[in-house]
Amino acid sequence: MLLAVAVLCLMDACMKQLAGTYPPMQVAALRGLVGLPLVLVWAGATTGLRPLFRVHWPLHLLRGGLGVVFLSCFIAGLRDLPMSTAYAISFVGPLLVTAMAVPLLREHVGPRRWTAIVVGIVGVLVVLRPGGEGVLTRAGLLVLAGTACYAASVVIVRMLAQRDSAQSLVFWFLAMVAAGAGLLAWPQWVPLRMEDGWLLAGIAVSGTLGQVALTHAFRLGEASLIAPLEYTALLWVVLLDLVLWQVLPDGMTWLGAAIIVASGLYLMRRERVVRARPAVADEG
Repeated sequence: MLLAVAVLCLMDACMKQLAGTYPPMQVAALRGLVGLPLVLVWAGATTGLRPLFRVHWPLHLLRGGLGVVFLSCFIAGLRDLPMSTAYAISFVGPLLVTAMAVPLLREHVGPRRWTAIVVGIVGVLVVLRPGGEGVLTRAGLLVLAGTACYAASVVIVRMLAQRDSAQSLVFWFLAMVAAGAGLLAWPQWVPLRMEDGWLLAGIAVSGTLGQVALTHAFRLGEASLIAPLEYTALLWVVLLDLVLWQVLPDGMTWLGAAIIVASGLYLMRRERVVRARPAVADEG
């Protein structure tokens, strides 16, 4: 999980760099396109290619559409924000997943977990600072909108994980993002520059390695113990911001991120407790 988080941060740094030259929708399309060959190699070496076509198409199509919106919004916001600020906002994702699971998956969420969700949203407001220093920007709202689409996509993954392989989930997500974002980006497509080839290669390798590492992490370990390691991304993006763009998050961003992370960690702990004691799940 630590490896997955680190390499996925590198992938986002490459996308941020590309977003300075190409439209966000085109970067989203390239993210899907360059990763497909390596995912095919991974699928061929593990499950084979045949299971890729035995999937639940309606949910995959819905997830693909959400993926186009998620990636294009996130990249557009990431282009104009420090990585640390964008990540601080996106950390509300697990809280939104829990909230969406109530109407979509019929899961029960008790008052303590709802409180954690509300506190996490307060943390996002601290980062955005509406009415304060003007940080409630278009870029910040785009990242928040992308995170909401990401959370909905995760809920769909929960539905699909019981019937489709991890390889098919990754492959069709990338394929649909490449096709959907590519079609939308085509009218304003910017010709690729040779000097950006290393960034595209970095996205392909880091994105695929991150997906493989994530899959193995959740296969080998307990989700409630592994998932909190996602928050180590904040350390990586702060380092990348400092080394590549010479910026650091301000105090309010740190405070908001701390609130969101604390809420997320508490929520994961409560979910673990509730699952261990199903008879008292209504207290969760």
